[in-house]
Parts: sequence; structure tokens; C-alpha cells
Amino acid sequence: MKILFAAPENAWGGFLGLIGSAFPQHQFVASGRFEVDTLEGFDVLIPTMSRITKEMLEEGDQLRLIQQCGAGLEGVDLEAARSLNIPVANVPTDISGNADSVAELGIYLMIGLSRDIRGMAGSLANQKMGEPKGRALTGKTVGLVGLGGIGRALVRRLRTFGVQLIGIKRHNLQEAKAELGLEWVGGPEDLHELLGRSDYVILCLPLTDDNRNLMDHNAFTYMKRDAFLINLSRGGLVHRDALENALASGTIAGAGLDVFWEEPPDPNDSIFNYNVFATPHIAGSTDVSMRGIVNVVAENIRRVEQNQEPRYVKNK
Repeated sequence: MKILFAAPENAWGGFLGLIGSAFPQHQFVASGRFEVDTLEGFDVLIPTMSRITKEMLEEGDQLRLIQQCGAGLEGVDLEAARSLNIPVANVPTDISGNADSVAELGIYLMIGLSRDIRGMAGSLANQKMGEPKGRALTGKTVGLVGLGGIGRALVRRLRTFGVQLIGIKRHNLQEAKAELGLEWVGGPEDLHELLGRSDYVILCLPLTDDNRNLMDHNAFTYMKRDAFLINLSRGGLVHRDALENALASGTIAGAGLDVFWEEPPDPNDSIFNYNVFATPHIAGSTDVSMRGIVNVVAENIRRVEQNQEPRYVKNK
């Protein structure tokens, strides 16, 4: 089979080399960037962050599977793929170790913002010791927007920091509150209450048409002026200009970003002049999660080889 990896060859922690070594009998091709020129002649597509349109799919004369190397499928036209009988599968965050890795990076961003990592760098550069004074997590309120795999992984880890945990969930609110032992759980319509109560707002929900630009100019006005926003999900959840305005005006204290409105972001973007602690979309890129993701992707490639239905299909 011929398999297209729609990314630079070494992207995502060497994923292509790992999956390729499991299938020496197959031909793996890296597009070299987060785009696809053509799907003609390919049996399997690993889309990564590339946009996959109906027109592209119609060129896939022998495409048998679109297999994401993670959870996000917002760039793939699922309905078009379904109409063409092309299964689209992902790797659920809670079975691969991905959610645990993302949660760890979320806490890293929380601590970096709380202890003023930018200020630390300035103190070292200017030979100042004992500065800056940081904030402890103990006693703070963490608002989790999304209580899926990543949200639950955060709950398990954050308990040891002595924080109060609240959340937003679309369904079964009271069941989630009791199961996870949260102080409060609201629905999507209660977002403003969560924003007003939280010292840290962490976005850990999938991007959909309904929640695109969830954090807009209006949403930021509900946050505390000393609160931090952390986005571990998708850049499209946050309105870029609204975030810059909130940072510039002091409406919020800072932001931790692993995902962006465009990827890769422009390193000279003016938003980075403010208190932004950024990482290059690597929350799920660890040794543990990569092994888990490779195992799931490899299983589905084998299933396609054997004319079996792939697992975790999202467009049945």
C-alpha cells in the first residue's frame, strides 16, 4: 500500500519513522508540509493538520482509509468522505496516553505562567536574584472547559495541587460532577459563570462549528483580571484579536498556548509581545503517547490490509 503522511517528514516526534518501521512492505510518502497536493494513487492518508476537502477526496482513486495520528478531525470533510465510502478514523485521547501527556503540558503552562517564566528569564539576564515573586496554585480555582479524556486527566493530576476544580460539560452534568468530585459543573450556556470564577481557564474540548471563537471579545470580559487562559485543544476556539486585546488591556493576566489561529504561527506576531507562554503544538508529543498512537494507527492499517473495518471510525 501507499500511505501519505501530510506533514514534514520529522513532524510529530518522528511518527513517520515509527509507523514506517512497522510496515517495511508499504511505501510511506511525506508531503513535506501541512498540505496535500493530490490523493491520487494513495491507499491511506494520515492528514495531521492538513485541510482535506471534497474535491481532494474525489481525486483519491484508491483511498481506503483516512487515519488521523491523534484525535482532531476538524480539517477533514467527514460527510464527503462518508459519501465516497472512505472511513475516517482517529486515535481517542484516553486510550493512547495522549490525554495524560496533554494534561502534563497543561500543568507546565499553568506553573510557567504562575511563576512568571518571562520574568525569570529577565532576572537571570539582568543578574537579579530572588525575583520575580510567583503565585502558588494552592487554593486557586481551575475551570476546565471540556471534561473528556484531557479534562479528566487534568482532574486526576490537579487534585494534588490543592486547587478547586469546576467544569463545563455538554451532557450528564450531575453524573460528571459526582464521578469526578468537582465543586461545580455547568453546561455550555454557563460558560460565563465558569470564566468569572476561575483563576485558570483551560480549554480542552474539540473544535466544532458551534464553539469556533468560543473565547471572543465578550467572553474575555467575564474573566478575572489576574486570571490566565490556557488552550490545549485547537486554535480556532480563541479569537486571535480578542485575545490580543484582552492581553494588551490587562483584561486577563496572560495566556498559555500550545495551539494557534494559524499553524505554524508567525514568530513576529505582535501577540507574543504580551504575557504569552507558547509551545509549538507538542502537548501530545511524548514517548508514551507516541507509542500508543503508533499502536492504534498500525492496527487500523493492518485491518485495512486484511479488508476488515477499521476501529474508531468517526463518519459511519
